[in-house]
Amino acid sequence: MEDKALVTPYYLIDERRLLKNLKVIKYVRDRSGARSVLALKCFSAWSVFGLMKEYLDGTTSSSLYEARLGHEKFGKETHAYSVAYSKEDIKEVAQFADKVIFNSVSQLERLAPYAGSAAKIGLRVNPGVSYSNFDLADPARKFSRLGVADKRALLKVLPRISGVMFHFNCENDDFKDFSSNLDHIARNYADVLGRLDWVSLGGGLYFTRAGYPVEKFCAKLREFSERFGVQVYLEPGESVITQSTELVTRVLDVVHNQIDIAIVDASTEAHMLDLLIYRQPAKIDRLRRGRYKYMVAGRSCLAGDIFGTYSFKSRLRAGSIIRFFDAGGYTMVKKNWFNGLKMPSIAVKKLDGSIDVVRRFTYMDYKASLS
Repeated sequence: MEDKALVTPYYLIDERRLLKNLKVIKYVRDRSGARSVLALKCFSAWSVFGLMKEYLDGTTSSSLYEARLGHEKFGKETHAYSVAYSKEDIKEVAQFADKVIFNSVSQLERLAPYAGSAAKIGLRVNPGVSYSNFDLADPARKFSRLGVADKRALLKVLPRISGVMFHFNCENDDFKDFSSNLDHIARNYADVLGRLDWVSLGGGLYFTRAGYPVEKFCAKLREFSERFGVQVYLEPGESVITQSTELVTRVLDVVHNQIDIAIVDASTEAHMLDLLIYRQPAKIDRLRRGRYKYMVAGRSCLAGDIFGTYSFKSRLRAGSIIRFFDAGGYTMVKKNWFNGLKMPSIAVKKLDGSIDVVRRFTYMDYKASLS
């Protein structure tokens, strides 16, 4: 049971649920040979890195600060990628990155000399195929700036790199689609792949979800790796932490405007921003649903600050607790101080069942965020 003294709102990371995903990732590594590096853009709560690094091979980043955090708090392999580096970024990244991955040929040519001699140099490639339910997140969308689309330009710089990254998935739980797109990459880049040491297949693959054909996935990865003689990397983010985290909130008020509306002490705008960006409702436990229907809204002044509409087993009133589950990915990394709202604390439910509040945010944190 959770400590009743815990003050809402707070994110609760459950290590036992996290471990379930980590064991699948380790199984994929053992069966396929593919290494997995945590995508920090999705989840950077370093208080649980001690457990995660027992099962993962390192971290991958989208910026200098993420790369540095991975190096300092996770260790193991540190992959540094950015859509665009500055010269100052590269000079600092070179001090700790094992792999530096450039997004374009122009960045590679201009900045690789500053990456140092220890790091392996890579290049992101846009294969022209992808899987995404959202145009906003589609890496192969029209006019995409993500990766090198011109194969002739790639071939010219091939002697200067040791590997490439194909990030072509977003929320893909369809193995057949992944397999088809990987076959496309194998056909169209065979002359490139055979001259490399490593290939990252990026993230966005939901291979830890229940029912995913893990054995077929492992066989596909192993066949690809052996065919081209490359070390395959995966960059899971959501797959690592799915179903492991809740945002625990408390009802502050219930108002009525044609429908009952429960206002909680958190906000989608400030604490679950992806819900607004992708226009999706938050998830609640289906077992707790019943006959009492409420729209659940955040406490910010944004009119569209809505978590969703749900049916509960009992009436909601001030003080009622509402838990939004699967709230780990792209939440804590995007939280902000909109409206000056109280930031949710971060708590960890350890493997032994005890709960440790690892971070509380105060007014001084809000004050220090601006000047």
